[in-house]
Formats: sequence, structure tokens, C-alpha cells
Amino acid sequence: MKVGSEAHKELFCKSFIESYQDYEPETLPWPQLDDAALARLRGIPFWQIALQTERQAGVMVSAFAETITDPMIREAIALQAKEETRHGRLLEFLIKHYDVQINEPAPPTVPPNIAQEFIDFGFGECLDSYFAFGMFDLARQTSYFPEALFTIFDPILYEEARHIVFFVNWVSYMQVNQGRGFVPLRVAHAGVHYGRALLHLAKSFTSAGGSTGGSFAAAGAGAFTDNLTPARVFSVCLQENEKRMSSFDDRLLQPRLLPKLSAIALQVLKLLPQSQSAPNPEISASNL
Repeated sequence: MKVGSEAHKELFCKSFIESYQDYEPETLPWPQLDDAALARLRGIPFWQIALQTERQAGVMVSAFAETITDPMIREAIALQAKEETRHGRLLEFLIKHYDVQINEPAPPTVPPNIAQEFIDFGFGECLDSYFAFGMFDLARQTSYFPEALFTIFDPILYEEARHIVFFVNWVSYMQVNQGRGFVPLRVAHAGVHYGRALLHLAKSFTSAGGSTGGSFAAAGAGAFTDNLTPARVFSVCLQENEKRMSSFDDRLLQPRLLPKLSAIALQVLKLLPQSQSAPNPEISASNL
């Protein structure tokens, strides 16, 4: 598959559109939680961040879709906007249904440079989703919530995986058709945006104890387990990312930066003394 070709565009757009799943948040089988599970749910610090992020994403992506002239790409991005908006509605319902106390986030706005905002959002979502896949599995391993609640959120993570696969193909397609298809130029462009996203993610981790902004994954990083080591995080994120990405057509591009960095980090950690790397015996680099 030649990146930037009409066939490439049809593949990443149709794959995205045809994999859409229709559901309404209000009609999902929300489980009844006991007091302990309710306390854990209400104590997680990322609900306000997640709600604000998804509401803003819905408004921003909807507005960006209106600027696209290519009918097929516009249809796909409008569908992503619908899903982002639905994520916000799902979180609104969860917060009300389980009486989670948050401060009402600021209302979403349409940014002035919407194309740049969409690109920044896309690269940031590639990073945040990678960690979210891992955090979700860590919570599942520890039975932090009833399985019924994880089942509700599985389609959300699948949609996030679809979003980032669509994004990396779209941005590569656009670069090629704007005369910037030379691979080193594409790598440099991605590097700049990933760098900005990584800086934002790092700031989110340093301020994750608050609830007024930052990253969904960063805010939840330490909420699900007390035995969280770098080796365990990298291992689980790698495993979960591979599992999520395996469902896509292998002709499609996929986000590669964090999987590569995680694999390198795991190799470095294996060289450290056992007392420093302290990998979890059940989830170690040797199991990859």
C-alpha cells in the first residue's frame, strides 16, 4: 500500500467508517456497585479531566470536520467527532449515575487554529491512549471494579485505538499530498509534535494529583495499584497496545513511538540490578 495514494485514503477512511459501533450511553448495562467499589470509583482523580477533554474533543473535531473538502475524509472525521461527543455523554452519565463529585469543567471552545489543534490533539491522543490501554488492564488485573464495568469501557478503548490508527494514516496521507512525503520530513514532523505531546504528558504526570487539567492516563497512573514500577508499566502497556493494534488491517500505519521507547526502556531496566528495576514477577519483560 503506497502511503498517500487514493487506495491508502480509501482504506483508512473505510476501515474507520465501517468499524463504527452504534450504542447509547444511557442504555448500557451499568452495574450496581457495592459501597467499596463506589468509594473506589468516586476516589479516582481523573473524571473531571476526562470529561473536560472529551467535551472539548467533540466540539473541536466537529468544527474541524466542517473545514474538510474531501467527502470521504470529512465523513470519517465527522464520525470521530460523533464518537468523541458520545464519550463525553458517557462520562456525564457515569458521573451522575454513581454520584461522583466533580467541579463542573469550563465549557468547550472552538480554537482559532483548528487544523493545528486537531494535529496536536491527534499526536497527544496517540500517547495518552497507549498508557490508557495499560492502566485499564492493570485495573482489570486487580479487579478494581466489577467486570461488568470494564465490559462497558472496552468499546471506548477500541474507539480510541481506531482514532489513533485513523489519525496516523490521515496525517501521513496529508503530508505526502502536500509535498512533504519524504520519509525524513515526515519523521521530523512527527518528532516535533510527539515532543510537544510528551512535554504535555510529563507536566500532567507531575501535577496528576490535582483535578483541574492534564492527562487521563497520568491522573490514573497510580490509582489502581500500589506496586507500580516502570518495568511493570512498560510491559503491560506494550502487551495491551499489541493486543489492541492486532485487530487492524496490517496495511494501515500504526503509532510506533511509544512501543519502541518502551521496548528500549525495558531492555535498559533488565540491565539494572534487581533491587533497582524491581519488575513484577508476574508481568516482566521476559513475558513479552
